[in-house]
Amino acid sequence: MDLGIAGRTAIVCASSKGLGRGCATALAAEGCRVVINGRDAARLELTAAEIRAETGAEVIAVVGDVSTAEGQDALLKAAPEPDILVNNNAGPPRKDFRELDREAMLEGVVANMVTPIELIQRVIDGMAERGFGRIVNITSASVKAPIKGLDLSSGARAGLTAFMAGVARTVAHRNVTINAILPGAFDTDRLRGGFPSEAQLTGRTEEEVAERRRALIPARRFGDPDEFGRLCAFLCSRHAGYVTGQNILIDGGAFPGAF
Repeated sequence: MDLGIAGRTAIVCASSKGLGRGCATALAAEGCRVVINGRDAARLELTAAEIRAETGAEVIAVVGDVSTAEGQDALLKAAPEPDILVNNNAGPPRKDFRELDREAMLEGVVANMVTPIELIQRVIDGMAERGFGRIVNITSASVKAPIKGLDLSSGARAGLTAFMAGVARTVAHRNVTINAILPGAFDTDRLRGGFPSEAQLTGRTEEEVAERRRALIPARRFGDPDEFGRLCAFLCSRHAGYVTGQNILIDGGAFPGAF
């Protein structure tokens, strides 16, 4: 399927690896000019070079923390009039809610709620004026079903979800959509980074920990960031103009609900 977005400009936040990289790669493969972002300059440049080699697309690497005004300014300097914005940011570390102080809670809310709202504020009117815009917020399956120790991440992302639900309806008539993708367990550094501590706590090997996690997923596997990226690319396509204000779960069937 031709997604009809060749020549469009996309900003993909926090995209040097993982789900962000999957989205950037999929959009580049569709012919978009893609601005990628991360805080590690060496890793970011390597990712940019690999996406260019794989897709032949124009890929611009912008080093910076998207949660800061400086980082956001740098992204919008590279792409002042983006057609597509994919909001992504690392979530706070897994921690019992009793251990969270005010500073940690505010930092989590800024990273996973305030930052995407700020970026949307800066691009949405231009998208509406030009008659095309696609905004995708990467949140988490924990917005629908709580995950122990991720209360701060869940709360901040749920806040973003509720905030955007109303905003999405105000620009739909201008061919601007706002949707969220809710990932379950994907094979990323963040997922695997939790295996060593869990293995130490339980006396199991890291592979045993991973296998137990996989066994809880009806698909019996972790998600591939590339398949996540292709879902994102479809939501950014010209074919998805009638999909807005939605939260799309991609978790291999792990959420046990009909709705």
